[in-house]
Amino acid sequence: MSEPGAHEVQSQAAPELSEQASTRERILDIALELFISQGYDKTSLREIAEQLGFSKAAIYYHFASKKDILGALHLRLHEFGRNALNTVDPEKLTVEQWVLLLDQLIDQILTHRALFILHDRNRAALEELHRERHEDAHDDLDAFFRRVLGNQMIPLVARVRMACAVGAIMGGLLLSGEVFSELSSAELGAMVRDTAHDLLRPSIVG
Repeated sequence: MSEPGAHEVQSQAAPELSEQASTRERILDIALELFISQGYDKTSLREIAEQLGFSKAAIYYHFASKKDILGALHLRLHEFGRNALNTVDPEKLTVEQWVLLLDQLIDQILTHRALFILHDRNRAALEELHRERHEDAHDDLDAFFRRVLGNQMIPLVARVRMACAVGAIMGGLLLSGEVFSELSSAELGAMVRDTAHDLLRPSIVG
């Protein structure tokens, strides 16, 4: 019998890699639910495995520890933030484009609202994670905002308003934690979006 060709080997490997990625995401989804409902410290790898119908050994195939699972959940936030920022050139960005970028950011934050609840309820564990693992993603995000807000081609008053609009989003969606939990994501998003737009409207041309 002839050996399988390279294309056949790749086609056989692809479903296996896809299945591994799917299993990894399932582990993260279950861990997210448990970390929110009962807290990171009170959740064990055994409980995560039981919810999935796995053994602890199966969890260890994907993650070396519970802390690694928490780190992966935290990185999900950086991924969606990076996706929004990658849609624009910070050197050519206009106030109008800033409005669209912030709208995308609001939508993505609300889509991942559970991740922010996770952060709000497990602050100590995440602060410890940050102390142990410095991540370049934070520096990249800071550098992006500094490049945009330092662009001398945009009037100073407009740049101040752009910075304040970001602050409105951070305060309304992130720093407030679960204070506005009685609002649906659509309701909260509309209120925060209106506030950010009000701050930027005087600087929009036309």
